[in-house]
Amino acid sequence: MKAIISVIGKDTFGILARVSAVCSENRANISDVTQSILQDMFVMVMLVDISDEGCDFSHLRSDLSCLADELGMQINIMHEDIFNSMHRI
Repeated sequence: MKAIISVIGKDTFGILARVSAVCSENRANISDVTQSILQDMFVMVMLVDISDEGCDFSHLRSDLSCLADELGMQINIMHEDIFNSMHRI
């Protein structure tokens, strides 16, 4: 199973490293990532594989929420199936 992580907020040093560390700690493998900096705004989308038995989606979501609060950013995660359903015509 896969999930989509989106990160939006003021650009600062080490955002990718911090989000990647949370993914690694929760055994979510990063499959793909894209990021842009628009003036001083950071935007990133990650595709992560959460099918590892050691990966608890709820715990990953909670850890990302804590990181979002710490960084003052928006960090969202949703299952790939929900993401695809939302974007299907």
